[in-house]
Amino acid sequence: MSKIEFNKEQLAAIQFLNPSYSTEDIQSFVNLENLNNLSKDKLLLVLDIANACYRSGFPIVTDNEYDNKLLKELKARYPQHSYMYKVEEEPLKDSKTVTLPKRMLSTEKAYTKEDIEKWLKRILKAAQEINVPEQDIELRVTPKLDGYAAFDDGTTLYTRGDGHRGQDITRAFERGLKVANNGDRGLGPGEIVIKKSYFDKELSNIFENSRNIQAAIIAEKKVDENVQKAIDDGACVFYPFAQIENKTAHFSEIVENFESIVEEMWNAVDFDVDGVILETTHSLLKEHMGATRKNHRWQIAFKVNEESAEVEVKNIIPQTSRTGRISPVAELVPTKLSGATISRVTVHHYNMVKTKKIGPGAIVQLVRSGLVIPKIEGVIEEAEPQLPESCPSCGSHLLWESDHLICPNKSDCPAQTENTLIHFFKTLGNNDGFGPKVIEKLSNFGIKHIHEIYEIKAHQFASYGFGDKTSQNLFDQLQASKEIQVEDWRFLSAFGVSRLGGGNCEKLLQHHSLVELFDLSAEEIVKIDGFAQISAEAIVEGLANVKEEFFKVYELAFNLAITPKESEREDSDSPIAGAVVVFTGSMQQGSRGDMEKHAKSLGAKVAKSVTGKTTYLVTGEKVGETKINDARDKGVKVLTEQEYLDFIG
Repeated sequence: MSKIEFNKEQLAAIQFLNPSYSTEDIQSFVNLENLNNLSKDKLLLVLDIANACYRSGFPIVTDNEYDNKLLKELKARYPQHSYMYKVEEEPLKDSKTVTLPKRMLSTEKAYTKEDIEKWLKRILKAAQEINVPEQDIELRVTPKLDGYAAFDDGTTLYTRGDGHRGQDITRAFERGLKVANNGDRGLGPGEIVIKKSYFDKELSNIFENSRNIQAAIIAEKKVDENVQKAIDDGACVFYPFAQIENKTAHFSEIVENFESIVEEMWNAVDFDVDGVILETTHSLLKEHMGATRKNHRWQIAFKVNEESAEVEVKNIIPQTSRTGRISPVAELVPTKLSGATISRVTVHHYNMVKTKKIGPGAIVQLVRSGLVIPKIEGVIEEAEPQLPESCPSCGSHLLWESDHLICPNKSDCPAQTENTLIHFFKTLGNNDGFGPKVIEKLSNFGIKHIHEIYEIKAHQFASYGFGDKTSQNLFDQLQASKEIQVEDWRFLSAFGVSRLGGGNCEKLLQHHSLVELFDLSAEEIVKIDGFAQISAEAIVEGLANVKEEFFKVYELAFNLAITPKESEREDSDSPIAGAVVVFTGSMQQGSRGDMEKHAKSLGAKVAKSVTGKTTYLVTGEKVGETKINDARDKGVKVLTEQEYLDFIG
């Protein structure tokens, strides 16, 4: 492995580990081909850096390289070094450590069947020592979830930390995190994970891997809105080890059918898996074997070696996703890895194509571990990067949005049509009839625009395959969606313009009316606090793309609640005018959404999470003391729901 080039996320993890580390110095010796020339201190530093980057979600080495190169080099030189018995921590910034209710260790790792058989011999030897018959020795095999290790005692959720002391992350449950399979709290050790199917469908174009999301779920500060949605959708869960899918059988059956059992467990759950865990179920054996300072002796993790190959890129093919992001797919010279022939692989985003210089003729390092989707680990030989000039679906001019190229044509891009319709009705939020299945059915009959749906008569729905009762219900739902009042910022946000989420829509509408927005220049938008030049330009182009469709829908006379202008807010004599208010917990006098809407009408700014700028935290039922104390520590005034209602009169 050649010298490592760190990305910004890896550098951030290293700086958190030790702010005094010099990037140049680190890059001069983080080289796995040169380990035997490193001093002890530098070798330990490389181990710390590799672990920090892995925990941050942006690893610089594979698990196999960490265990069988880095740790192996340290063990060869210093067999009794304390690092060999250290539980790798998952530290959080600015979080205090607390004692775990029960010791929580790492798991010994094996990479071959022979390693498993050696471990099993230790099990059998221990059984002989305490006279446990071989016929009583069963093994439990479970998927090894690739998540964020945690411990739940029913009241507090802890990180694993160093195995003895972790950090309080109960806020994850307060944010809506659920126990897997609707399980109960208090089941001990487990992993915070996100459903693989959900990640692939909803988040793979936003986050590089699921570990980025696991860390975001428990972050001290405000949760990314995409991560919060995943929590709300039930895709992020705490999965207790006690509840996980498993296969338990006599050890001889496990050994005889080892490969098939590994494959079965690998596919047993809809979460990222990086191996399987084997453990004896015999309580006396467990007690007798005990644990080292780092691992339980009666348990082992089997991990599949990663295979890699240097492969030539033939072409970079752009594909428009349903959200408008353009995904680069590398067409490769067919190569066999882990028993499969790989000819195509998705590159994470076009900024990677541009900065890593990936194009026809480039040589990339392709990595595949067992049944895992292959990925490009690095670029061996660069080439002229291959970037598209227009959307492959509709031919529209593309925009850069962070690391991604996106198509701003929400109304007429065939690849985005269905998602645009789904997004409109979901964001509008005032009718239940037009979910993904109904939209898919209408889309298959050539309905491509929002206004076309509103033109459908009750009897016409029947010609699209709906029953008479459903047809009437759908028609009634459309009428209701026009009559039930909805905020004008929500109506605008429903058109899916890039960089115009609900917050930005509300900011714009505090200064200009809906109709006026379409005549604004980027320079006029930049004058509004919170908008940079690039965002303003993207908003102007996005509004231009949806203008025709917007006014066709707008002229259907929706019942829109107009956002108060900034000047009106400042003049309000309400006690919360200009204050920043956060609502949390279950409210009794109305839904949280209703209370937020009312607070805005009184001139308050409503936020979703508590910061140093928050004025009031209004608490309903089932709010943890940790959240309340954290708010008070930031100088925020905490009010119960009734105290708040009395305060605003």
